[in-house]
Amino acid sequence: MARAEHVAMTEGLDAVVATSTRLSHVDGEAGQLVLCGYRVEDLAPNASFEEVAFLLLHGCLPEPSERAPFARSLAGRRAIPRAAMGVLREAAAAKVPPMDALRMATATLSLGRVEDPVDDALTAIASFPTIVGAYQRIANGEEPVPVRNDLPHAAHYLHQLSGVEPSAERARALETYLNTVCDHGLNASTFAARVIISTRSDVISAITGALGALKGPLHGGAPGPALDMVFEIGTPDRAEAVIRAKLDRGERLMGFGHRIYRVRDPRADVLAQAAERLWDRAMPCPGQPMGLPDVYDLARSVEATALRLLREYKPDRRLDTNVEFYTALLLHGLGLPTELFTPTFAVGRVLGWSAHCLEQLREGRLIRPQSAYIGPTDLHYVASRAALN
Repeated sequence: MARAEHVAMTEGLDAVVATSTRLSHVDGEAGQLVLCGYRVEDLAPNASFEEVAFLLLHGCLPEPSERAPFARSLAGRRAIPRAAMGVLREAAAAKVPPMDALRMATATLSLGRVEDPVDDALTAIASFPTIVGAYQRIANGEEPVPVRNDLPHAAHYLHQLSGVEPSAERARALETYLNTVCDHGLNASTFAARVIISTRSDVISAITGALGALKGPLHGGAPGPALDMVFEIGTPDRAEAVIRAKLDRGERLMGFGHRIYRVRDPRADVLAQAAERLWDRAMPCPGQPMGLPDVYDLARSVEATALRLLREYKPDRRLDTNVEFYTALLLHGLGLPTELFTPTFAVGRVLGWSAHCLEQLREGRLIRPQSAYIGPTDLHYVASRAALN
C-alpha cells in the first residue's frame, strides 16, 4: 500500500477555512451567531423574514421605501411551474418523503426561464413554501390551495399547509424560526451549494444539491427525534430514569450538543423564547393526550434533567441544548408533523443557500480541494484468458 502524501490533511475539513463570507459568523466558543453584522437574538425575533432576506441578499437592511417593493417582488414568485405540480403529484402517488419531493420539484424551477442568478435565487426562496405546502396537502388527499400574494412569507407558508390564514402569533413564531435558521456558516449543505455554483453552474442546480446534502440525517434530520424523546418520557417523573437508561446504553441525546458550539447554541435561546410565547397562548389540542402548554412544561423538565445528567455522565464535555430541541417544540406547537421539520428548515435555509451562491459568483473561484491517496500504486494489468482466446 502506498503511504499518504505528506500534505496537510484534516478529515472532514474540520477547522479548514475554505472561503470568506460577509453573511454569517459562527463563534462556537462564545456561543454567538452573527448575521450580516446583527446578532441572531437581536435580529430573528424582531425583523420580518422579508427584511432578513433583503439583508442577506443585499448586505444591509432595506430602507423604508424598499421594503414593500421587495416584499411584492418576492411574493410575485410564489407560483410554481405546472411541471413542478406534476412532479409533486407523482411523488405523492409513490409516497416519497417530503424532502425528496422538495428536491425533485426544485429542479423544475428553471423550466422555461432564462437563467439569471438573482431571479433564480428569489424564485427558489419564494417557491419553497408553495412546494412543501402543496406536497403535504396532496399527500394527505387534499388539493393545494391557491397562492396568495397578499400574505407575508411566513404566513403564506402556514396558509399553504392548512388553507387557513394564520393568526399573527403563529405567523410570528414561524417567522422567528425561519430568521433563526436562515444561515449558519459553511455547514454541509451551504458548502455543497458553494461548490456547485463555483463551477459557474446555475443557482437552481446549486440549491437542488444543497437539498440533497440537507436530507442526510447527520445534517438536517435531528429535530424529529428530539421531540420523540420528549413524548417517550411522557411525564416529568419519568425523565431521569429514561434519560439515565439512554446514557447507560451509550445513546446520544438528540437536541443536545453541537459540532461547532462549545456552549449553549444561541439559536436555542431565540427559539425557546418564541416557543414560550406561542405556547403561552395555545389552547389544548383536541384528540391529543395533553394540551400544548403541558407538552411545553414537559419539554422544559426533560431539558433540565438531560442537562444535569449530561454534566454527571460527561463532565469533560460541554453538551448544552441546541437548536434542534426547540425547533421540534416550536414546530410541533405550530401543528407541523415531524416529517415536515426538515423541509421547513429548508424553507428558511434556502435564503442562506441563495445568498451564498450569489456571493460565490461575485467573489469566489472554483472550489477544488485535494485528497491524499492511500491506495496501491504497484499493480499491473494482466489480460484474462477469455480475452486472449
